[in-house]
Amino acid sequence: MLLIRSLFIVLFLGYSVAAVSAGEEKQTPLFQAHAHNDYEHARPLHDALEHGFWSVEADIYLVDGELLVAHDRPDVTPERTLRKLYLDPLQAYFQKHTFSKQEKTPPFTLLVDIKTDGAAVYPILQQQLEDYAALLCRVEDGRLIPGAVQIVISGDRPKKLIAAANPRYMGIDGRLSDLNSKQPAELMPLISDRWTSHFKYRGQGAMSEAERTKLRSIVKKAHAAGRRVRFWATPESEAVWRELVAADVDHINTDQLERLSVFLKRQAD
Repeated sequence: MLLIRSLFIVLFLGYSVAAVSAGEEKQTPLFQAHAHNDYEHARPLHDALEHGFWSVEADIYLVDGELLVAHDRPDVTPERTLRKLYLDPLQAYFQKHTFSKQEKTPPFTLLVDIKTDGAAVYPILQQQLEDYAALLCRVEDGRLIPGAVQIVISGDRPKKLIAAANPRYMGIDGRLSDLNSKQPAELMPLISDRWTSHFKYRGQGAMSEAERTKLRSIVKKAHAAGRRVRFWATPESEAVWRELVAADVDHINTDQLERLSVFLKRQAD
């Protein structure tokens, strides 16, 4: 766990967020809190930040040359762009808030799930991200440059295009089948997979020792390679969340911002 934390922290210039403010309130970041389908909340990104979340997910479609955020293609609207909902607000957020060097903090994760052809999306996304280069973790001429935000690509991932990019503004979301991958952690920083494809536990009773051992083995192996771990389709169950926390899973998936926020704060007390 020390290796993965060290690598992740390096990506944030060695700075930390002592407390981040959203509106009038200050929140301590909850580094394990991941907002699944964040754009479906009343105030995309802002609601997550107010609850201390340090990772959010945005599904995107390429429509008439623009990257639009929605869960399903019929739901896209021209004003809900990736720039407007996430890139511009994140840039404003990290320009506004001050940082302290006393306690190191990892970069904020923006998980971009490509719902259309990744190869077609890639050049447009790469071009847009160039406008936010100073904000982003990136690789230039083989050199890792830290930033406040790390972009990770899921869904229809154009892996070869991302790997070949220079500069590279985004990493690849791996799967459990990639646990033995030789790809560097800065290219594949995250391993994500469907919980129900690998575990039977749904939060009723105790988790079996076999599944608990399996979960911790997955996390240990990913961390040894400098990668983080996330599962989607996890039950919205505190019993499951406790197992994820105990296993050092890096991103805990939820649609229930308030509930997970309260849970993680209680775990930290």
